[in-house]
Amino acid sequence: MPYINIRITKEGVTPQQKAQLIQGATQLLVDVLGKNPQTTVVVIDEVETDNWGIGGETVTERRKRGA
Repeated sequence: MPYINIRITKEGVTPQQKAQLIQGATQLLVDVLGKNPQTTVVVIDEVETDNWGIGGETVTERRKRGA
């Protein structure tokens, strides 16, 4: 049973976009690895930008300065 974990920053992703991510990630495993889509699990974790860091600073701070 394949397990895919997608982590994105929590910034207004719509339910439709999440459904597309789930469908696309599932199809990728079918196409590349021949996995059964009925047993492929996809989980999307949305992380607050204050809890996501790049280069020693939060995404919130990077976005404030336009980086």
